[in-house]
Amino acid sequence: MAEPMSSKPVDAIILAAGRGSRMLARTEDRPKCLVEVAGRPILDWSLDALREAGIERVTIVAGYRAQMLAGRADDLIENVGWQGTNMVRSLICAAGLLRRGPVIVSYSDILYHADHVRALRDCDADLALTYDERWLELWEERFEDPTVDAESFTHDRGRLIAIGSRVDDLMRVQGQFMGLLRFTPAGWRQVEAVMQTMPAEVLDRLDMTSLISRLLAADTEVAVVPIRGRWCEVDSESDLALAQAHARDGGWTHDWRRARW
Repeated sequence: MAEPMSSKPVDAIILAAGRGSRMLARTEDRPKCLVEVAGRPILDWSLDALREAGIERVTIVAGYRAQMLAGRADDLIENVGWQGTNMVRSLICAAGLLRRGPVIVSYSDILYHADHVRALRDCDADLALTYDERWLELWEERFEDPTVDAESFTHDRGRLIAIGSRVDDLMRVQGQFMGLLRFTPAGWRQVEAVMQTMPAEVLDRLDMTSLISRLLAADTEVAVVPIRGRWCEVDSESDLALAQAHARDGGWTHDWRRARW
C-alpha cells in the first residue's frame, strides 16, 4: 500500500561513489560530482535543487576520494567496496535511511531543476522515478547516433512497463530515465525482497536500470513522473562541454536553471 500523500520525503540520498572515468583527467583529483559546470560543482547544483524542493536532510554515499565530500551535505556514508561494485551496492549502503521514511535518490552526475524533485516528492507511489518526455532533443545533441546510448522506456497509465534494453527504433521510446527516484519504506521492502533472490556477485555488478528492470519482472509497480527538459547528465567530457556552452548562451530546453518553458 502506498504511503499517505502527506508523508512527503524530507530526506535525499546522492549516490556519488564511482570515479567517473569517462571524465578522464577531470576526475584524477576529485569525484565527478565536484567537477564544475557554469562555475559551480555539480554537487552544489544538486544540493540547491533538493533544498529548494523542501528536502531537509541530504546524505551522500561516497567512495572514490570520499574525504573530499565530507561536510558537504548533512551526512556521509562510505561504500568502501566502490571499486568492485556498482550503483546498487551504494544504494544498499543507505538501507537504514530507506527503511525509515520516504526518500529521494539522486545520481551525482545530473543537473536538474527543483520542480522535478517536487513532482517526484509529491507522487504517492511506493516506487517512482522521473523521465524526460523531451529526451530526444538532448540525446541528439549528446550523440551523433542517439541509439548508441538510448534505452527502452515504455509506460502505461502512469506505470513503467519496460526500461533498460537497447533500442533501434527511437519512435517507440516514450522517454528516458534521468536518475531521480523515490522510495517509501514499503517500496524499499519490495526492492529488498527482489534483491534477496540474487547472488552477492550479481548485486555487486547491478546498475540502477537493471535493478528496475528486475523489479518489473517480479511484477513490482513502478510509477513514472513526466518532466520536460530542464535537466542534463554530465557523464563525459563532451557532456560537460555541451552543458558549459549552453550555460553561456542560454535559451536551452535542458537548462537546469530555467524556471519554466
